[in-house]
Amino acid sequence: MFSFSCYVSLHLFMAKVRVGKYVPHYFPFPYFINYFTGVCLLLFIISCVIGKYDHLAAILLAVYLLLVIHLQKAADPVELLNVFRITNMIGGALMYALAFAKDKKVTTS
Repeated sequence: MFSFSCYVSLHLFMAKVRVGKYVPHYFPFPYFINYFTGVCLLLFIISCVIGKYDHLAAILLAVYLLLVIHLQKAADPVELLNVFRITNMIGGALMYALAFAKDKKVTTS
């Protein structure tokens, strides 16, 4: 949870640095994408702490991050680093959904 909360603070409070360095230039509305990702991470953390819809939030976060990976090109070394970082976050979200989620009302099967 701590690493996800660090990403939230980076996305919401250091947007100018994040957009210039990590959001590819061909993405439309880079600041919106940056803030939307921060809000998605924040909602995931809140749902995990409260224990309501945490399974659904983890699955939706993983799907959103998978879409972000799909849109990135891995030709540039910085963007390749982003692909590995986002893949790591997808794994963390799915691990939480399958092993630690308290609210299993929404299931994957």
